[in-house]
Amino acid sequence: MPKTVAAFGEVMMRLQVPGFSLLSQSDTLQVSYSGTGVNVVSALARFGHTGYLVTTLPANAIGDAAVANLSKLGLLPSHIRRAGAYMGMYVLENGFGPRPSRVTYTNRLESSFNTAPEGAYDFASATRECDAVHFCGITLAMNDTVRRHALTFARTVKEAGGLVVFDCNYRPSLWGDDGYVKAKPWYTEMLGLADIVMMNEKDALYILGMTSRRETRQKQLEELIPQVADTYGIAVIAGTHRTVNPDNTHSLQGYLYKHSAFAYSEQLTFPVHDRIGAGDAFASGIIHGELEGHPPEMAVRFAASAAMLAHTIPGDTPLSPESAILRAMTEWSGDVER
Repeated sequence: MPKTVAAFGEVMMRLQVPGFSLLSQSDTLQVSYSGTGVNVVSALARFGHTGYLVTTLPANAIGDAAVANLSKLGLLPSHIRRAGAYMGMYVLENGFGPRPSRVTYTNRLESSFNTAPEGAYDFASATRECDAVHFCGITLAMNDTVRRHALTFARTVKEAGGLVVFDCNYRPSLWGDDGYVKAKPWYTEMLGLADIVMMNEKDALYILGMTSRRETRQKQLEELIPQVADTYGIAVIAGTHRTVNPDNTHSLQGYLYKHSAFAYSEQLTFPVHDRIGAGDAFASGIIHGELEGHPPEMAVRFAASAAMLAHTIPGDTPLSPESAILRAMTEWSGDVER
């Protein structure tokens, strides 16, 4: 049965340099509106759920354009607050071969979302309307007021019996010097509230300060993730391991830890058109599987296939319908669909 899912987070303007040019070479930028919450909840709306954002957008034409674009993605505007004048933006330069893609943020700390004051949101009202709320570590990296907003909302959801979903999504550049030390208390509090978590062994090692003598990522994962689940009372922990291959293809395998056992997807290998947002596609697949009561093996395979397809579509936001993801789980097709 379809559910209602909200996300708390910033909407950003993405300015993409066309093709594989550098910003210094281009006189054109392609505009779109995205963000982790946008990506996850719009994907869930495409799967048949109802989705909305709890956020603040500027009270001007830029905010109007963002609302219009979010509506096209199927998101309800009822909990979008309008105030301030600025939207966080980032410029994306696509990488090629040995040159990685580059993201440059601008105007982010002054955005309407990141300057919303204490008491700006009616979290009780937003909670009454949803079954689950998604939070992201990128939001926690902004400032103390935003962090308090997130934790207040998460506590409200938890007290009301809803599901708290947390994607660790640690970004070193956003936390700055001694970032792991700064992040740990906020992450541990959010993990203590969360029911579904996206994280990997690196998060456990570096953010939580855990230790492991295992030598491979797989062994570290299988040692540390059960400890995190037990320590914080988390029902589901999921994520991916990625390998970038010499031929510029990527290989990805999803994992899901639930009921004291791991489930893994197949290792999927594919070419990459646009990598940004693929992790959000995976998260949406895991959340969908939990909301629909799918077995862990089915949920993680669905999520990994959703992430694979997200790599083939330009833009941050996953756009594949459930039918396309189910088909990708069982077959590859390079032909034209007629």
